[in-house]
Amino acid sequence: MEPSSGLRPGRSSIFENQPLMAALVSFMIAQSLKVFTTWYKEKRWEAKRLLGSGGMPSSHAATVMGLAAAIGLKDGPGGSLFAIALILASVVMYDASGVRLQAGRQAEVLNQIVFELPPEHPLAETRPLREPIGHTPPQVVAGALLGCFIALLLHMMSREGTV
Repeated sequence: MEPSSGLRPGRSSIFENQPLMAALVSFMIAQSLKVFTTWYKEKRWEAKRLLGSGGMPSSHAATVMGLAAAIGLKDGPGGSLFAIALILASVVMYDASGVRLQAGRQAEVLNQIVFELPPEHPLAETRPLREPIGHTPPQVVAGALLGCFIALLLHMMSREGTV
């Protein structure tokens, strides 16, 4: 059985690629939500959250799960593309809540150590390391659920002919 290309004769638009659109829309919504979750938690607007990593929800998880869910809805869960996307999503989410979360916590400790150095120390003027680079498990789960929801929403809209 030949994999579905997603292209209709005479019409080939990148905007018709549901898995790609699900991934991109999931990413954009997750990044936008970070501005609001920062405001809710810290009572301040921080526009740079639109581009930063870390925080609620995980845009990494939203992106890869939006992609995997859209592929699963479009081509079925038995296909090779879905298997690849699901494994990719698992690796990215594991990394976001494991390695990158721990790296962010180490950066926090190192920044504190450098902050406490005397001014004459050669490292005292070192630029701080970025701290919010990973995600807690709830942030990853929220991102994954968001990605699945966006993929399902786009899938339903395409079946109704609105996308």
